[in-house]
Amino acid sequence: MPSFIAACIQLRSGKTLSENRDAAESLIRAAAMDGAQYIQTPEMSNVLVRSREELLERISGPGDDPFLSMARSVAADLGVHLHIGSLAVLAGNGKVANRAFMIAPDGRILASYDKIHMFDVDLPNGESWRESATYEPGTQSVVLDLPLARIGMAVCYDIRFPAIFRTQARAGAQIVTAPAAFTRQTGEAHWHVLQRARAIENGAFVISAAQGGVHEDGRETYGHSLMVDPWGHVIAELDHDAPGHVLAEIDTDKVSQARGRIPAIANEREFTCRVVEGLKEEPA
Repeated sequence: MPSFIAACIQLRSGKTLSENRDAAESLIRAAAMDGAQYIQTPEMSNVLVRSREELLERISGPGDDPFLSMARSVAADLGVHLHIGSLAVLAGNGKVANRAFMIAPDGRILASYDKIHMFDVDLPNGESWRESATYEPGTQSVVLDLPLARIGMAVCYDIRFPAIFRTQARAGAQIVTAPAAFTRQTGEAHWHVLQRARAIENGAFVISAAQGGVHEDGRETYGHSLMVDPWGHVIAELDHDAPGHVLAEIDTDKVSQARGRIPAIANEREFTCRVVEGLKEEPA
């Protein structure tokens, strides 16, 4: 299918799973009513809570997660591909998985992906994050060959690691994704340029739904759910941090056109890196 309608769902998830589920379902249904055939929600759609203890009290394994159950039912009811950007689910080893799911129009789970890169940073404004203290990182990238397109899955902080997206592009991904809960500080600095860079260097669409606003646990996320075409143009954006949805037409023929104009993937070469120490002069 060379052309289809995609939607990003922007949320402001809090601590109560049932409220987050109901808010997401309403926006998913609205996007489908507007014609979306592929719908993506942001990272941590089911719950956003800073305290590890509070998080563990609220979540369950994927088989019992009420958000995932809703998503499967709604995807089947609407006949859409539903990409759950990620959920916090029990990993069975004392840690939590930050896990994305792709759900088919009949409600089947086609694939899942565990976020590989953990956001362990100290920001200049005093914010400190240690995702690795709670979450078990994934080890495998995922590309799905759907009737709509070949789509690569990633989550939030992964967007800063180009190798994932290049590997997916080499595997034929026409669309890469990074549903997120970007902090406001990092979002204002880098959100747009990172999305556009991954699109340009891979000649791929980038679709990234986002969390936005001040959340119940006190964090503030950037919003600005975004879709970028393979030439680096922003084709859809929720230009704020409030819940909502945004749609765009995805024409996968533009991927082959962009890669034909700038064949960066085809022109790649293997190389080594040599470090020259001190001020030693190289022989002429």
